[in-house]
Amino acid sequence: MEKFEHEYKADQIQVLEGLEAVRKRPGMYIGSVSARGLHHLVYEIVDNAVDEALAGYCTNINITIEKGNIVRVEDNGRGIPVDIHPKTKISAAETVYTVLHAGGKFGGDSGYKVSGGLHGVGSSVVNALSEWTEVTIKRDGGIYKMKFERGKTVEPLTRIGDSNETGTTVRFYADDTIFETLEYEYEILENRFREMAFLTKGLKINIKDERVEPEKKAEFCFEGGLISFVEYLNKSKEKLHETPIYIEKKGEFPLEIALQYTSAYSENIYSFVNNINTVEGGTHLEGFRRSLTKVFNDYAKSHNLLKEKDGNLQGEDIREGVTAVISVKVKEPQFEGQTKTKLGNSEVSGLVQSAMTEELSTFLEENPAVAKAILEKCISASRAREAARKARELVRRKNALEGSTLPGKLADCSEKDASLCEVYIVEGDSAGGSAKQGRDRKFQAILPLWGKMLNVEKARADKIYGNDKLNPVILAIGAGIGADFDVTKIRYGKVIIMADADVDGSHIRTLLLTFFFRYMRPLVENGNVFLAQPPLYKLSRKGMQDVYCYTDEQLEEKLKELGRDNMNIQRYKGLGEMNPEQLWETTMNPETRTLVQVTVEDAIKADEIFTILMGDEIAPRREFIEKNAKFVKNLDI
Repeated sequence: MEKFEHEYKADQIQVLEGLEAVRKRPGMYIGSVSARGLHHLVYEIVDNAVDEALAGYCTNINITIEKGNIVRVEDNGRGIPVDIHPKTKISAAETVYTVLHAGGKFGGDSGYKVSGGLHGVGSSVVNALSEWTEVTIKRDGGIYKMKFERGKTVEPLTRIGDSNETGTTVRFYADDTIFETLEYEYEILENRFREMAFLTKGLKINIKDERVEPEKKAEFCFEGGLISFVEYLNKSKEKLHETPIYIEKKGEFPLEIALQYTSAYSENIYSFVNNINTVEGGTHLEGFRRSLTKVFNDYAKSHNLLKEKDGNLQGEDIREGVTAVISVKVKEPQFEGQTKTKLGNSEVSGLVQSAMTEELSTFLEENPAVAKAILEKCISASRAREAARKARELVRRKNALEGSTLPGKLADCSEKDASLCEVYIVEGDSAGGSAKQGRDRKFQAILPLWGKMLNVEKARADKIYGNDKLNPVILAIGAGIGADFDVTKIRYGKVIIMADADVDGSHIRTLLLTFFFRYMRPLVENGNVFLAQPPLYKLSRKGMQDVYCYTDEQLEEKLKELGRDNMNIQRYKGLGEMNPEQLWETTMNPETRTLVQVTVEDAIKADEIFTILMGDEIAPRREFIEKNAKFVKNLDI
């Protein structure tokens, strides 16, 4: 890896402001104090190590979750500078961990050419939000150590030995007075660090969980970089060409792009700036999209693959079935808002478009069979889009003639403020009847569904409009689908899926979630989709108020507490077995119910799971079932 030749010493560490606000308002710095914020602490420390790799000085990063939820991150980078900082008059290492906005990542004369993380905020924020932090540094022939408690220095930087090695080791224990939970989820961290390894070609990242027996561990190192990333994303999909197309440009804005077409109907494009996942895209994504549309249209015209009646292919036609990863390195990235999710540097768009157009045009000319296969799919998508437009207009005309845009089976609520309203999508007419009688008509609407729903993973948009199972859902939510979906127009602040706690109910939930994920993703990203949690059991006994249990574990606990003598245990097979009062009390009353909010924590993982469970390929689905069968509960036979 190319090294950025520049001194990295104390005078490169710039100080902007103090630390006090972090513990008072942690959400401003890490997003939340939930499990998401807890995991963010690990990302910040690892980001610092990855920045050393981006500068060409680090080849190995080891992340360990020790027993007791202590996190240890070790790297073999240069080590944080240990000499005295000219402004703070304490060591540069201590400055980085105790002063907000102190780091080697500011300005053109900093210690890094490009960087991720929170631009120097990471180390001090992690320190401020941890009960204790220990930092060990190998540098300049010595081993140095310092320790902090809740952001304050308790052991200043001290030389404790000699070493010819370099690197930094950070151990920290998150503060339980700040975070809602201290339990790290190994799988979340594993997915994140696999992604980081893909983005940093040749970097070895090891993760280990010592809290369980046997230990969980994984090692990631991808010499193929983004090519390996795209192959991983498409491992469960049917490919139109075996090897991903790879584009790389070095220079002021190093650029890498890998893309591959599959037989799927959805597009999956992931963009990164300095290894930060820009989930809202930005100028680099705009350049990619413009180039993709132009290159394929130009090729189709010059090789007479487009008929006059077809006109130009639209961008969405050309992106159907594409999986792509775009990674750019920008010296001084400008992120719109304060969320680091959208790149704003205007010059990046033209650079990406220019590089992509040149390389992709050459590839298509040199690989005519691949070009033809992709364009045949694009033209098919274009015709399906036109069919979808006609179907959409037909549905709109039909609704206009009927004088109502709401489905007939919808029992609507009287409240007009969408943020206060909720709709229950209920499996079956029987449960729908109970729900209609048991609801609070002021703010709760009920939409019963019946029969098997369409699996949208295997269908284009033209098959969705007018579908008698999905059209009522589209009309009830009232915000369109696909590219037309507008989350500001939703008629309900909560869209709640309420299905039986059995295999059929799970299938209905998965089909609906697949539909929302593919065609109404902003609804999920905005936090509007929920899963109702109906009880599995009712315990009743003469002289005792009925008790409801939502899990097998809860049932056992209640039976131990209340005793089994003369206890009647009813196992609910379906929602229809509950009368309206019971359904209200257990599943619909905001005071007593439990709802699970559906989130897209990791869109890449979500896409993979939906593809495996609902796609055409059988082998990956069988492998998934075999791997996860041992975790299944309440399987009806």
